[in-house]
Amino acid sequence: MKTMTQPKHLGRNISRIRELRDMKQEALAMAIGVSQQTISTIENSETVDEEKLIQIAEALGVSAEAIKNFTEESLITYFNTFQNDSKGTFNNHCTFNPLDKLMEAHEENKQLYERLLQAEKDKVAYLEKLLNK
Repeated sequence: MKTMTQPKHLGRNISRIRELRDMKQEALAMAIGVSQQTISTIENSETVDEEKLIQIAEALGVSAEAIKNFTEESLITYFNTFQNDSKGTFNNHCTFNPLDKLMEAHEENKQLYERLLQAEKDKVAYLEKLLNK
């Protein structure tokens, strides 16, 4: 009994890799000098011209072979090979005191409020002056 394998859908592979790269169709279109509609058409196509595939691969930062051989299973295998050796050490080095920044923002808000209040007082004084004439 002969089993048939489903042919690769290059457009779907391009779409999936583009999404994994967090890239919009518009950005990919600009990178290769075509319209967003052209990218949409390519992503719906089962086959892609080799020259265009190379341009797309370059814009996505992968090889044309990676697009041709892309599968969800290989992606899962790839991510499962990562090891987390951080052992609880975090490299979040703050170069400023967050409380100082909070106090600066509070002072700026206070000054802004005082300026707005003064502007309103000036408006009222001006309107009273106009009414008294």
